[in-house]
Amino acid sequence: MTEDTFKVRKMTQEDLKLALSWAAAEGWNPGLDDFNNFYSADPGGFLMGELNGEPISCISVVRYNPNFNFIGIYIVKPEYRHQGFGFKTWQAAFNLIPGQNATLDAVLEQVNTYQKFGFKPFHSHLRYQGIISGTLAQDLVDLKTINLEKICDYDRRYFPGERSNFLQQWIHQPDAQGYGILKGDQLVGYGVIRKATDGYKIAPLFAENEEIAEKLFLGLACYANGDSIYMDVPNINAQAISLVERYQMQSMFECVRMYTGDPPNLNWNNIFAVTSLEIG
Repeated sequence: MTEDTFKVRKMTQEDLKLALSWAAAEGWNPGLDDFNNFYSADPGGFLMGELNGEPISCISVVRYNPNFNFIGIYIVKPEYRHQGFGFKTWQAAFNLIPGQNATLDAVLEQVNTYQKFGFKPFHSHLRYQGIISGTLAQDLVDLKTINLEKICDYDRRYFPGERSNFLQQWIHQPDAQGYGILKGDQLVGYGVIRKATDGYKIAPLFAENEEIAEKLFLGLACYANGDSIYMDVPNINAQAISLVERYQMQSMFECVRMYTGDPPNLNWNNIFAVTSLEIG
């Protein structure tokens, strides 16, 4: 009888498409083009586990900088769970970031498990869902017409890593719309909405205050054209919670942002929705 062979290797883009189909089956509701979007963030940071050549597990570690490496898309196919393959896949991810800080969003039932690996909880992200009648304010500007460097400079205020390649892809992805608001020549908020497996996701939504966030929120909602909208909202931003609940959005899922090191110094009051629970 031949001994089983399990190995972990780097993914191709097609592998990532497969991994995200597993994520969709788990109910994570990825965007339709996320295999392209996510891959652009760190092409070497996505790993696939194979048993006798069959893909059975996956994980990502998007390496923004030594203080912010984001762990996500950690899945083992159901029939191969509790056999040690997940742990081997997990170890392979951490081999890419030896001694560096790591971050992830944990489902509630796995928080204690991750704490055993040195992760500490910081806050929650609440996934809200609703159907919104949008309105297009006159000062909304299509993100595609705004200088990418200006967008990246603004993004770095609310995201702890450089991700210009990703943003270029994110802003121009199909089945999506982005808007920004300018005050003079300064960007004071931006958001993107994209088609997901179910409905649409607003991600991210960064704004200097709730008034700007609401304009972006309602403008982006127009793109969903009456379909369901989802947002992953930090529970430590009271204005963000107030905004989505004012429009009767309902919280349907919670996960916990966890760090092995110190959390980045971000103004969470201006983060109304994060980009992704999979890559940060």
